[in-house]
Amino acid sequence: EVQLVESGGGLVQPGGSLRLSCAASGFTFGSYDMSWVRQAPGKGPEWVSSINSGGGNTYYADSVKGRFTISRDSAQNTLYLQMNNLKPEDTALYWCATDKHRLHALPLDDDYWGQGTQVTVSS
Repeated sequence: EVQLVESGGGLVQPGGSLRLSCAASGFTFGSYDMSWVRQAPGKGPEWVSSINSGGGNTYYADSVKGRFTISRDSAQNTLYLQMNNLKPEDTALYWCATDKHRLHALPLDDDYWGQGTQVTVSS
């Protein structure tokens, strides 16, 4: 059974940091490009970042570039998102997902998704 389990979300003040994790199982994690996606209240899903299967290439939405860092540990089957200098507009539910088609964009219907972890940035 494929599972993607996100953790690390929470409430943080503007300017603060959080590190999200995504534990993967049930598929060959190291063979897939992976992504983070988020959805803010009342808005559609937004692609945040992707990383290739080897971990050497990373991609970011302009809204998070310079503040967020995606990484992976394929030995531990885990994807990470380090989020620094958080802003209220980063408040959203964050998911990890496979990027089977290497689009570095929103996942497609045949990608695997987790359940998400909530990030709230507020003073």
